[in-house]
This record gives sequence, C-alpha cells and structure tokens, in this order.
Amino acid sequence: MTFDRRSFLRRAGLSAAGAGAIAAGLTPAVGAQSSIPAEIGALPGAGAGVPVGTLLDYASGPPSAASVRAAGHMGAVRYCSNQRPNSAWMTGKPLRRREVDDFRAHGLNMVSCYQYGRAETADWHGGAGAGDHHAPIGIRIHRDAGGPSGVPMYVAIDDNPTRWQFDHQIRPYLERWRAHLHGSGMKLGVYANAPTIDWCRQIGLGQYFWQHDWGSGGRLNPAATIHQLPVRQQVTVGGVVSDLNRVYALDYGQWWPIDPLALAQSALGSSI
Repeated sequence: MTFDRRSFLRRAGLSAAGAGAIAAGLTPAVGAQSSIPAEIGALPGAGAGVPVGTLLDYASGPPSAASVRAAGHMGAVRYCSNQRPNSAWMTGKPLRRREVDDFRAHGLNMVSCYQYGRAETADWHGGAGAGDHHAPIGIRIHRDAGGPSGVPMYVAIDDNPTRWQFDHQIRPYLERWRAHLHGSGMKLGVYANAPTIDWCRQIGLGQYFWQHDWGSGGRLNPAATIHQLPVRQQVTVGGVVSDLNRVYALDYGQWWPIDPLALAQSALGSSI
C-alpha cells in the first residue's frame, strides 16, 4: 500500500524540517527509544541532532488546537496535575478530555507531565512519600483525559539540585513514581536539567528526558528527547503565552506514537 507522503507526515505530527532531515539522511537522534536502523542515518545524540519539530507547554489557557496547528507546532506537553493554591491563573491545569479531543481532531500530539508544587514546595522535597502521594493523582488525571498505556509521564524536577538532594530526595521520589507508573502500564519520563539527567541515566532511572536549562551550563544533554527553550523565547499562541520546546526524537512520549521506520520510509518516498 502506498501512502501520500505529505498526508502521512501530517498525521504523524512531524514538521517539514524534520521530514526534510530524515529525507536527507539526518534523522534526529531518538536515544533509547530508537528503532531506526543505522543505515537510515540516526545520529548518536540529541545534542548533535536535528529537531523534528516543536511542542508547546503552558499552565494557562489552553489555546485552541486550531491555533496550535496554524502556528506550526506538533502538539503540547500538558499538565496532569492540579492547580496550586492561590493560582487561579493556571486555567490550563489539569488537562481535560475536551482539550485532548480537540487536539486529536486536529492531528496534534499530546504528551503528559506532572508538576504540582515548585521552589520551596517542590514535590520531590518529600522523597518517596511524596512520590506515593503524587503519582496516583497524575495517573488518574492522565486516564480521565483519555491518556493511554505505554507512554511516559514526565515528572518534574524543576530545579537545579545538588547531588545530595538527588541521592536523598529526588531519587526515592522518582523511584516511587516509576513503581506506580509501571504498575499502570506507563513509563517514567523526567523533566530536569542536564546534570540531573546524567545522574538519572547513571542509575537507569527514566526512559524519556525533557530538559530545561536552569543549571545546565548551556549544554544540551544527548539523552534529551525534548528541550525546553529559555523564557525569552516564549511564544503566544491563541492568546496563551507558552514555553517553546524542540523535539529531538521520533518517539518523545506522545500519546499516539508513530512507527519511526515507516515514517522514515515515507519521507524517503518509499512504499510501505
């Protein structure tokens, strides 16, 4: 069966730049999630790769799917967490089924993340007990919004932690998240800076990584599947101020994953 290349890539949510990179043999790195054979040209690390497109993330809003698509983005990373107290502006929390349905109807992808507290009230400060508290909430919101099994929840470490904090608070927090997610048929993703991603990888904690720049020293971790750009590069889409993220993997934890090999073949003009 032969698919029209343009419509296939549109359904997959891949940007024109990403499709061109694949067709040119510059397939973006997909890290541990890669199933693209070496002969297609997968690069060794996200830091050396070519972005396949962009995602938004926002706590207010949400913008309409039509506006997100018109702006050229593949979808959004969305909060499966509740508003914090005295944060009525967080109209985009938590993710709702109506937003998911709107995105899917417009051919956009959805990715799940969890962050409730921040700074002094950051969720990870509570260690293992906090993981046991927050994980069921995030999983329930993900499910209520129509979230599937087999995908990750990116759990936020929205800080520049010390190694002591990682070993004694963050690690047990994420280990309990992993246990709950695996019990629900999901995977652990981690939102963190470059050093924290390194520490997670050293102990095999997390399968997907979304990097922020606080404490990263200007380095893009080669394991990053998604990279959140600095605040100065925020964009306004559909009237909603949003963070902008570059995607460095064909499988970045989206709810409606694609077959990377089929995508690459399509971009090269092959019949599948």
